[in-house]
Amino acid sequence: MISFIEKQFPVSKVSKESYKERKANNGQTLTGLGKWWGRKPLVLVRAAILGCLMPASDNPKWDMDIFLKIMSMDQTGLELRREKPFSAAEMYEIVEKNKKLRSRINEWFDITGDKIKLNSSVNKKEVELTVFNTLGYDEKLTKCIRPEQLGNLDVQTWKEINHHLGTNAQDLQELIQQLSAKRYGQNVVVGDCFCGGGSIPFEAARMGCDTYASDLNPVAGLLTWASINILGASTKDLEEIKKFQQDVFNKVDEKITTLGIEHNENGDRAVSYLYCVDANCPECGKKVPLAPSWVIGKGTKTVAKLVEKDNGFDLVVEMGVSSADMKVADNSGTVGKSGLICPSCGKTTPISSLRRDRRDKNGNLIYGLRKWEKAEFDFQENDIYHERLYAIKYEKNDGKRYYRHPNERDLQNEAKVKQIIAENIGAWQEQGLVPSMEIETGMKTDEVMRNRGWSHWNHLFNARQLLVIGTFVDVISKGGNNKLLKVAGMLGVNRLVNFNSRLSRWCSIAGIEKVVDVYYNQALNTLYNHGCLGFKSIHSSWAYNINDYLTNKQSIVNLSDARAVNNNCHIWITDPPYADAVYYHELSELFLAWDKKLLLGTFPEWYTDSKRILAVKGDDNFSRSMIDIYNNMANHMLDDGMQVVMFTHSDPSVWAQLALIMWKAGLKVTAAWNIATETESGGLKVGNYVKGTVLLVLRKQTEEETAYLDEINMDIKSEVKAQIESMQALEDKEEPNFSDPDYVLAAYAASLKVLTSYKKISGLDLDYELDLAINKPANSKVVKIIENAKRIAYDCIIPLDFDTYLWKELSHTERFYIKGLEAEKHNNYQISTYQEYARGFSIGSYGQLMASEKANTARLKTATEFAMRTVSDNPDFEKSILRCVLAAIYIVIKEDGVPEKGLFHIKQQVP
Repeated sequence: MISFIEKQFPVSKVSKESYKERKANNGQTLTGLGKWWGRKPLVLVRAAILGCLMPASDNPKWDMDIFLKIMSMDQTGLELRREKPFSAAEMYEIVEKNKKLRSRINEWFDITGDKIKLNSSVNKKEVELTVFNTLGYDEKLTKCIRPEQLGNLDVQTWKEINHHLGTNAQDLQELIQQLSAKRYGQNVVVGDCFCGGGSIPFEAARMGCDTYASDLNPVAGLLTWASINILGASTKDLEEIKKFQQDVFNKVDEKITTLGIEHNENGDRAVSYLYCVDANCPECGKKVPLAPSWVIGKGTKTVAKLVEKDNGFDLVVEMGVSSADMKVADNSGTVGKSGLICPSCGKTTPISSLRRDRRDKNGNLIYGLRKWEKAEFDFQENDIYHERLYAIKYEKNDGKRYYRHPNERDLQNEAKVKQIIAENIGAWQEQGLVPSMEIETGMKTDEVMRNRGWSHWNHLFNARQLLVIGTFVDVISKGGNNKLLKVAGMLGVNRLVNFNSRLSRWCSIAGIEKVVDVYYNQALNTLYNHGCLGFKSIHSSWAYNINDYLTNKQSIVNLSDARAVNNNCHIWITDPPYADAVYYHELSELFLAWDKKLLLGTFPEWYTDSKRILAVKGDDNFSRSMIDIYNNMANHMLDDGMQVVMFTHSDPSVWAQLALIMWKAGLKVTAAWNIATETESGGLKVGNYVKGTVLLVLRKQTEEETAYLDEINMDIKSEVKAQIESMQALEDKEEPNFSDPDYVLAAYAASLKVLTSYKKISGLDLDYELDLAINKPANSKVVKIIENAKRIAYDCIIPLDFDTYLWKELSHTERFYIKGLEAEKHNNYQISTYQEYARGFSIGSYGQLMASEKANTARLKTATEFAMRTVSDNPDFEKSILRCVLAAIYIVIKEDGVPEKGLFHIKQQVP
């Protein structure tokens, strides 16, 4: 039974919905549970699962309509999702620009006063709905909740869905179960052996699927288990979890308050602490506090001022300073890209020199900083770096907040905290209350070792942070009496770890002025100044919002190497690690270092390390690992099962690698779709959006047929043309679903569909081809086949309303220019678009056709910019009719708009 996703997919709408979900930032469903990198949008997962289960009929247009109805992406669905009201002014602006509605302005609006109003005689809901339905899809989404936030579809929509699919469902879960029964005779089992942050298993469970989820990494396992069981908890369980969170918080608060380490002499309590690193200037010997800027708060106009003294500098905190002082503080940073900048002698010292890094006789880099011992938590007297507390943000009993530099009482509090840690850290490490794990060398972890000398994960936390988070771990381990509560506690600890370490940044932006997260990117960034949470500001990091969702609890979540998975699934949907894009195994160890005790107590069958040695990495073993993994999954699915692999890449050689990996694993390609999932400043689907997610649809290879390479070239050409023509036939001119990269991607998939449909191809050694695709792609036959498919695609991608016969008569350079104009018409000025066109149309040089080749402002030359200059790099273009027409336009403009002179030029030049 062929699936919907193998024939078509609403890439444009799913892309826009994915973008909307991404832009929700912390409002996304799973992000509150904890940090993970590269979670896929839930709407994308929902569409993929539905696309696999929904059968393709002999009426593709009706299939698409029904698919969009189920996803609430049709007109009725958008109307149901519409939540944000229009203001009268918004509606007036839209109506005024709409030719069909403009005549109704006086009927609907009162514009006699200072403020535009709706006439009292009109039905506001009807007017709003009429206005809403004139908008494009993107504009409609600004007024809508996400598909996952819609309770259910309306009765009439379900009648239409059931009529087409032969089902009798009243909600999404029932539909999934009934489609599963029709296809597999039982409820579908969706598996993911790279579950990561849990997007795929969670959405599958929420849709009503049985689920299998595994990952090598315990943090991934924890997040996935929590997504299904905590977000899917009953109302009673949720109340218990929230009560547990508050009880733990109160007990830790009581302990910290009793110690008296956060209150000052006035009884005010600390909200935040600011620390910086000190180092002696090698040139003058002065001890210099290091920070890139001394602005503390842009809203409160708070700065730290450097005051020179005999052996160094004091830092004096002042609030409400002038704009001039703010500018001075911002520009008087004592460390930058060039190194330490001494405010006393004015000399600059490179950081590598300051650290005393050196190379041995073999050229190997030797780090100059002292390596810290396991139980250390502070810099030692003879170290190159030291740490000082330079500012505290306090809150009075009346809620007013202020900053000050530490006085004697504050320094006493600080000394008391350090004394507590010094006396207890050894025992606490033994008990698992604070980290004791050594930091293994790695691409990301080497940063903290090189830049600070830290050798164990506890070194990334100052004494105050160790005390507070360690107290949370202690209270949780003693208080949680079931798995739900202990997991909720671990998630809270991990959130604290992400917002309360020596790598936690201080944000000085007006209206924020607080400590922010460690993992704002995919790295462990050592800081010269960092923030530390006082207990007053910990609650928002510790407690997180939990919304209850109905999830299918027929789920298995465990830790496993994907090569060793032994569970059968009907559909495998995976988002594999690819070429070390994110170093999950290294980055997650910051959390694992704290979770060890709680993990062992909650999941005794799990291990507590990241299993770095088994992680799939972008090294020489990558292809072999991937073949083994996907071969194992192929062996654990039915003959009529499916796989969807998500990955990000547009390079034909990478496509060739992945195709060969899947081919070797016993799988064949049946379709591929590209969904824009990134949220870039330029918006969605601008230009060649290669940062989208490719959905590669696969089935088990069951044929034994052999083909010859020269025989299948015609098959590939036919398949590419058929695929693009079928997509064009479904295209909506009002709201286009596909762009040029989609058609190119479809061409790649079509070529791979033909190639991988055979068990083997005579004259093609798959192992040799895989090696070539990785190391010498220019010599790979498969890469060449995919490149040729792209050229076939570009022959088929004709601009809208352009005559097909005329298009075929144009030279490749003329096509390049016309396609470029079409891109500019849609406000696409990315150089990558022109690079793609040049490759697609086999053009070696196009620089003389371009007015600009800058990344996001690339554009073609206009007729006046060409003038009558020779385009020597492109002889075909120079001799073309298009070049003649451009010259004629220039002549007309030059001659004050006299068209006859331009026409005369064309008659003279064109035979």
